[in-house]
Amino acid sequence: MSAVRLGIVSDTHGLVRPELAKALKGVHRILHLGDVGGGGVLKELEEIAPVHAVCGNVDVSGAAAELPETDVLIYAGHYLYLLHDLKQLSLNPAVAKFSVVLSGHTHKPLIEKRRGVLYLNPGSCGPRRFLLPVTCAMLRLKEGAEPEVEIITLLESE
Repeated sequence: MSAVRLGIVSDTHGLVRPELAKALKGVHRILHLGDVGGGGVLKELEEIAPVHAVCGNVDVSGAAAELPETDVLIYAGHYLYLLHDLKQLSLNPAVAKFSVVLSGHTHKPLIEKRRGVLYLNPGSCGPRRFLLPVTCAMLRLKEGAEPEVEIITLLESE
């Protein structure tokens, strides 16, 4: 079985940058980790690849407000837990046998392994916050193999 390529985004806050389409070209699916914002973001992302999303703290109206707060997906034998704010995590991912926990909220990219679980925050690919880079991530999953992840910088920090 070939690897599944997932584009991971968060904190678009109503903005889909043109650089994002290039970075996510050829992904099987886009996972949006909340703070979608308005402006038809999900529809724009659907033009790149199918989208699966959770809501964030700014998603209080419109279609994004109807998204679940958390979700569980399985790809290539890997269980993924999606939420916006990692501080809201209310389970033990290692005990629950998750391979990957995906979150956003901080706008800071993070790749960290804890107790055999990969924690991934793709950073923010929406409006720049503070002096942080504008980023997304690529997650590659293959059955029987460790998840592979890469942070993709769309715009460097200033």
